[in-house]
Amino acid sequence: MKIAMWSGPRNLSTAMMYSFGNRPDFEAWDEPFYAAYLKATGIDHPMRDDVLKAHETDPEAVANKIKSASGNLYMKHMGFQMEPDFPMDWAKDCVNIHLIRHPSRVVASYAAKRENPTLRDIGFEQQVEVYERFPGPVIDSADVRRDPEGMLRKLCAEIGLGFDPAMLSWPAGPKDFDGAWAPHWYNAVHRSTGFAGAEGPLPDCTNDLVAKAMPYYRTLETHRLSL
Repeated sequence: MKIAMWSGPRNLSTAMMYSFGNRPDFEAWDEPFYAAYLKATGIDHPMRDDVLKAHETDPEAVANKIKSASGNLYMKHMGFQMEPDFPMDWAKDCVNIHLIRHPSRVVASYAAKRENPTLRDIGFEQQVEVYERFPGPVIDSADVRRDPEGMLRKLCAEIGLGFDPAMLSWPAGPKDFDGAWAPHWYNAVHRSTGFAGAEGPLPDCTNDLVAKAMPYYRTLETHRLSL
């Protein structure tokens, strides 16, 4: 089974990768198209040079590696990293899952790591585009945090995969499958040994960026798996 887990940044996506990566029967890949996206766009992201040096920058080569992979594979993907000319045919042979989080939480978390995010940076519009092309189960990070075992059991059943209790915890610290960007973005998850509990009240939702993202979030939310 090849799982393509689509999300935007600051979306519980790394914890989900650690969850599946802790299964003995899965290999985890961290944002395989990130370096290709940085090279193609020229965008300035934290640790850009390190990412370009450490990872494949040719999107065709990344796609071919995915297609030729064997065994069970879990891939953390960001929809916004898929430029219009990047190959996507590999995704038709994957179990595509879509991970969402309320925009107000995403914006608050992202802005703490990189100033002045745009709608493209947080990826909601692109995630809807990916969903429309490659539909699949939608899960909300709030539901995972509220009941990790219940939500993961439901997701596994939905995709025909046996649940493994190893998905509920992992060792603290960096992982050998982390991307080169981990030192900037993964501080909190490196301190974790499992999913954090339910979050508190939503941050202020009056931000213009949040307002722009909300329609895309609502579109995906209508399809989410519920407990």
